[in-house]
Amino acid sequence: MQIVKIFGEAPGVGPERKYSPPVCVGMVKTAVLGDPDESKASTSHVERANLTMRMGMRRFTRLTNAHSKKYANHLYALALFFMHYNFVRVHKSLRMSPAMAAGVINTLWSMEDIAERIDIRVNAPKLRGAYKKHKLG
Repeated sequence: MQIVKIFGEAPGVGPERKYSPPVCVGMVKTAVLGDPDESKASTSHVERANLTMRMGMRRFTRLTNAHSKKYANHLYALALFFMHYNFVRVHKSLRMSPAMAAGVINTLWSMEDIAERIDIRVNAPKLRGAYKKHKLG
C-alpha cells in the first residue's frame, strides 16, 4: 500500500515558518501489490522508524550540518546504527534485542562484539609500491 500525503501551507510568517510543519489536508491510498485492506493502511510504522533514526543519529536531525561528506561513510553510519539497534540495544517491549526475539542470536551483543566482527571483515592494508616521480607541466 502506498500512501501519499497532501500538504497545505505551513502556519506562521517569517523565520518561525520554517520550523512549523505544514498541515496535512488529505491523502491518496494506492494498492501497489496484492489486495490490501485500505482501512488498516497507515504510515505509523514508517514514521516511527524514521523518528527512531532521526533521534538516534545526528546526521539525520533537521537543520544541521552533521552530514556525511562521503556516501560510503553515510552507509557505514547506517549499518552501525542498525547493528546496535537490532543486536545490542534491549527494547522495552521485547525485554531483549530484536535479533534475540527473532532467534538470530542467543545472547545480547556488546559494542565490542560488533567491533570484532568489523575487524574480521576489513582486509589488511596492502604494501605500497615504489614511489614514482611525476613530471609537471
